[in-house]
Amino acid sequence: MAGVTARAQRAPQSPQSRAAQDRVTVDLSAVVVAVAGETPRVLALRGPDGADALPAGPLEPQHRTLELGLRAWVEAQTGQPLGYVEQLYTFGDRDRQLAGPGRVLSVGYLALLREAAGAGDSLWSDWYRHFPWEDRRAGRPELLDRIEAALAGWAGAATAEPERRRREARLRLAFGLGGLPWGEERVLERYELMYEAGLAAEAHRDAPGDGPGRVCPALAEGAPMAADHRRILATGIGRLRGKIKYRPVVFELMPPTFTLSQLQRTVEALAGLRLHAPNFRRLVDSQGLVEETGEVAGGTGGRPARLVRFRREVLQEQPEPGVRLPVSRRPA
Repeated sequence: MAGVTARAQRAPQSPQSRAAQDRVTVDLSAVVVAVAGETPRVLALRGPDGADALPAGPLEPQHRTLELGLRAWVEAQTGQPLGYVEQLYTFGDRDRQLAGPGRVLSVGYLALLREAAGAGDSLWSDWYRHFPWEDRRAGRPELLDRIEAALAGWAGAATAEPERRRREARLRLAFGLGGLPWGEERVLERYELMYEAGLAAEAHRDAPGDGPGRVCPALAEGAPMAADHRRILATGIGRLRGKIKYRPVVFELMPPTFTLSQLQRTVEALAGLRLHAPNFRRLVDSQGLVEETGEVAGGTGGRPARLVRFRREVLQEQPEPGVRLPVSRRPA
């Protein structure tokens, strides 16, 4: 009877309120990547709470396509026109933390630029600032020990045995434990585990208190982002890391001419791994990915290095021309 009384006393929703809650809008978000030296950078905006946010905006009636809408928002917000763009994924979790009532679907895109240039309120952020555990170029980060220990405790805290086994299996696969290899493209899986366990600051912001299965305090390392933009960025990093192995997208990030050392450093920056230099060069040469320009680069501090350029004919010659990752056993 008390429940009936409470329902009777509750003020009815107006049709306008119900319509606002039921409204579904489409948001367009961009992971815009450039590499400066040995640093992979993502184009961001400073959010009202000080957290980085990806360039984003709603799909509007004047946008003929989703991609044209995305390009318009990025250029308006950052002054940066886009070149290479591909769609990543559609994010539509009901509890996404975005302003305004109703349900928001966010269509994420990956865009690649040859140089980090922008205007307005935009800034270029090192993507390892948000994912420091993903950079293994100097060896295994010590931070991973703390992450894996916390996640092992989270897995062991499961109340049911099947759930405990499921969590442990996810942990082994995502972090390459128990003899499994480290998969550099599993960026999103690692972040999702950390979010679910409460290691990501966004988890505590989105659901204050103890969420389902949450036993861990947030880690100080890894700068959070607005809304679910760190999840979108993780998706973009993982997509790019996987794609450079079978498509020559890395050349969208290179200048018209470059040295093989510059190409290797760019691939290493993206993959977060050190590569075996002689094997890397043999793979690039054997696949016909580059061609000589007849010029050399000055100011290298040693013998002048030959300049090469991307050989576009390879796109017609091979079904999956990409840059394989001959990982070095010792960090440089």
